[in-house]
Amino acid sequence: MGIGITEEHRALADSVRGFAARNIAPRGMEHEPFRAAMAAQGLFGLHLPEEHGGQGGGLTELAVALEALGERCAPGSFLPTVLASAIIARAGSAHDLLPGLARGELTAAVVLPGGARAARPAPPDGHAGAGEPAREESGSGAEGTASPARFTTALGSPGADLFVLPLPDGRWAALDRADCAAAPLEGIDLTRPLAAVSARAVPDGRVLDGITADLVNGLAAVLLGAEACGAAAWAVATAADYAKVREQFGRPIGQFQGVKHRCAAMLVALEQARAAVWDAARALDARDASAGSPPAATSPGGDPSGATAPAGPPEDDALLAVAVAGVLAPDAAVRCAADAIQVLGGIGYTYEHDAHLYYRRALSLRALGGDPGDWAGRVAVLACGGVRRDMEPDLPREAGAFREEVRAAVASLAADEPLTRLSRLASEGWIMPHLPEPWGRAASPLEQVVIHQEFRAGDVRRPNLGIAAWAVPSIVRYGTREQQERFLPKTFTGGIVWCQLFSEPGAGSDLASLATKATRVEGGWSLSGQKIWTSLAQYAHWGICLARTDPDAPKHEGITYFLVDMSSPGVAVRPLKEINGDEIFNEVFLDDVFVPDDLVVGEVDRGWKVARDTLSHERVALGDSWGPGSQHTDMVTLVGKLGGPGALRPSAVEQAGRMWAEGQSISALGLRVTLSQLSGGDSGTASSVRKLLGMRHSQAISEFCWSLAPASPYWNRMILATRAFTIGGGTTEVQLNIIAERALGLPRDP
Repeated sequence: MGIGITEEHRALADSVRGFAARNIAPRGMEHEPFRAAMAAQGLFGLHLPEEHGGQGGGLTELAVALEALGERCAPGSFLPTVLASAIIARAGSAHDLLPGLARGELTAAVVLPGGARAARPAPPDGHAGAGEPAREESGSGAEGTASPARFTTALGSPGADLFVLPLPDGRWAALDRADCAAAPLEGIDLTRPLAAVSARAVPDGRVLDGITADLVNGLAAVLLGAEACGAAAWAVATAADYAKVREQFGRPIGQFQGVKHRCAAMLVALEQARAAVWDAARALDARDASAGSPPAATSPGGDPSGATAPAGPPEDDALLAVAVAGVLAPDAAVRCAADAIQVLGGIGYTYEHDAHLYYRRALSLRALGGDPGDWAGRVAVLACGGVRRDMEPDLPREAGAFREEVRAAVASLAADEPLTRLSRLASEGWIMPHLPEPWGRAASPLEQVVIHQEFRAGDVRRPNLGIAAWAVPSIVRYGTREQQERFLPKTFTGGIVWCQLFSEPGAGSDLASLATKATRVEGGWSLSGQKIWTSLAQYAHWGICLARTDPDAPKHEGITYFLVDMSSPGVAVRPLKEINGDEIFNEVFLDDVFVPDDLVVGEVDRGWKVARDTLSHERVALGDSWGPGSQHTDMVTLVGKLGGPGALRPSAVEQAGRMWAEGQSISALGLRVTLSQLSGGDSGTASSVRKLLGMRHSQAISEFCWSLAPASPYWNRMILATRAFTIGGGTTEVQLNIIAERALGLPRDP
């Protein structure tokens, strides 16, 4: 899944990707025919209003195009030019420049916050280097006069037609080349120039009203982040493709778990960065739409400036989204490009291979966009100050009538006594509404989201079924009518508690290796074996159990799915004390436990199919939070109790910001999954990535919060409890295997 998830955005990405493949050779600087071809495609004006010659899109459309161009390491002036036009479009002046920029007739360069880190100290012709004092020119700095200035580093060519740069008094201007002193700088990126630039004079009308460094830096974080995603996407694809065909020790290197996990981790970082950039772009676009003017943004590390109209007040959730993109996207690109070289090995370290060009591009983007650590500090300040992103999907109009129906039902349920309410929730199909009637409401993805929203808004809680949430869908799909009527109503109302008898001492993640056997006896089956890690087995009335009914069948066949009465003779439960002192997990011993034929779910010897359906419900929960345990919001609550970011050491502030950024990106991933389901599309790897990140994130939050409050009983408990999160339900290593094999096509282990 790219940055764009709608059908229109995917089509745009495919179109730009095809154009780039036909026209871009990553090893060359931009040439005039290539720029003319891009202009003919309308790419320079993709994000600009139609009245200025643009296509009428927004930053999201531009981000989609930049990601596709980033996959080809697009050289030259496109990124600085569209960044310049995005800045000017948000100013109260100089709009006469926009048509030329939209048509690709003008090229631009833009001064960026990290420019001094991205270039050599001084240009070769003796001009002052980035950040170094230049020859001051006479004049007061007023419009129409000379302006004293220092040379600063700009993304773009010293031969650009237009330079967007700051003036000594804090204002910004868009100046012609004749009004600037510019010289080339040597950066690490071989395919895109940098310039040392300062203003000689500022003609009338070229000061950009309402533009601040914060706005420029925020827009740059989104657009550079989008191109960074493209560079990361190339690195992931290149590494995976090479790992499929490169053989060592008699097999493809992609079959070795070390290589497989590295490639999967690259994809995880990419998907996280895409979610962050997508969220930032849509946040700024939403501010445009709601305010009737372009958005403001904020720079890393500094206080937001109150920009004058039309930029609007900067303190809102768009700032948080922009800062999160500044934290995650550049680092993801550098990591993926470096890891691609590692997978490629010696060939990746040669000048002839393109890998170093993408690594150089990623390093340059990270330097130019501002230190991700500074952005993380900004995230921490905003989040601890109460700024939040709304991760609710925008629903189509047809949801309105259904919403009124659900809202009325919620109000009626809220007025009932608790036992009556529980009975109605079960009988009316509200507990698992996606199930077919009469057990659910056959709710579509859109209806499920509306139901979730309205029950939450009405503060009417639906019961948490625990393990039953996995068992019920399988009984509905594969069970007999008698099984459904016997078990489902009582399960919904809490009369039956379930446990899952799947894992065994020798069959954890490798579940198909189970050894519990079921032997045919008169009227049913006799089960013998040992299960382990069975949550709440000591309290459960019934268990869903896998046992091998045909020991001679292939590994994934000859397994049957049983419903086991936990009070049956031969069932013994022994609780296991966990590292935090709880006794949730159990060993369960089955010693000739009789299970009648009418408690087999599905076909005999075909239970693996039923089990896979059960496990799929463990990993898909439309509209629910991304995981249990501690979350980034819990961390901010603790920091507030400790006195806010100012009470923390600087390294802890940065760490808190990075953790919030990760948590918010996981929420954005969840929203992208939901939106893909609503549109009938495939969410791709996002669901698996979201689960993997969520489990690790809970552990990291608990560890960090415990380091801040080691005397807290709550965090003492959570740091121990979350250790299980990357083990249960599929270990981190198994999840990485799944991502590598299913999403990247790497070969399975033999």
